[in-house]
Amino acid sequence: MANAAQLTELLRAFVRNEDDHFLSVALQVAAAEAKRGHVKLAAQMRDLVDEARSRSTPKQSARPMALAQPKGELGELLTAQYPQQHLTNMVVSESVQQRLERVLKEQRHHQRLAGHGLEPRRKLLLVGPPGTGKTLTASVLATELRLPLFVARFDSLITKFMGESASKLRLVFDALKTTRGVYLFDEFDSLGLQRGSQHDVAEMRRTLNMFLQLIEQDRSDSLIVAATNHGASLDGALFRRFDDVIRYELPDERQAEVLLRNSLALLADARLDYPELARKALGLSHSDIVKAAADAMKDAVLGGDESVDPERVILHLGERASGQLHLA
Repeated sequence: MANAAQLTELLRAFVRNEDDHFLSVALQVAAAEAKRGHVKLAAQMRDLVDEARSRSTPKQSARPMALAQPKGELGELLTAQYPQQHLTNMVVSESVQQRLERVLKEQRHHQRLAGHGLEPRRKLLLVGPPGTGKTLTASVLATELRLPLFVARFDSLITKFMGESASKLRLVFDALKTTRGVYLFDEFDSLGLQRGSQHDVAEMRRTLNMFLQLIEQDRSDSLIVAATNHGASLDGALFRRFDDVIRYELPDERQAEVLLRNSLALLADARLDYPELARKALGLSHSDIVKAAADAMKDAVLGGDESVDPERVILHLGERASGQLHLA
């Protein structure tokens, strides 16, 4: 039957009301039983999973209907999606957790605040190294508030609409007023700096200035989430445009251990010394730790092993660290 790690993951999914994840783990248990020769039991488990999924289909109507992708000019600037990432899926510092909970609380009680002439936080600047959860935060806010997530494509603004970037940006802010959602502007301050042409840089500065003006003037009900990896280079006056500035850091040992436990749970065994692995992971981003764990699990699956080899985890953590050094 299911091993301890799988039972733990099933219980975690049940407690968090993550139906899809629960059924996914159940299918993995069924596959393991089939591998042991328990074909009848595995078939019964698969049938039960199929039945559960068929019964859960009507529940999907409780979620808002997915919007069609923006059309025309707006379609070249925005992409729309309904993410399914909850706050419980995030591994962040206590400070970031509290700030996000505060944003969600204010948004959920915006009418009560309005009754007292107050407005909820909705203009957020996320600052921190790559892979530390900034983009995930936008997905979490959209999921928790049952709103669509719109991602602004700044590359289109600069490359396709040279000389028109500012006017095209106005289209995005018009969409904020007509369609409530979470609007993510990722790396909004740095795209121009990544290009060699001086003309491109000037164009990005004009676009950035227009972006800041539009944020200041915006009175919509949508959430604006601007994310950057370059907080140290930002003008101090920029921060005044936002209701809150949330700073993300690389995971500490506690966070690294939680990430590893969560990521390796399905193929874990007693050989895994999580505190030691967490120490090996220091200096890596959240994303790199999760990817290294996934690589180690792939090794186990393709090698026909029932559990992850700790040495393979250490190897892949090292590869990720080496990749960062080469990029630095």
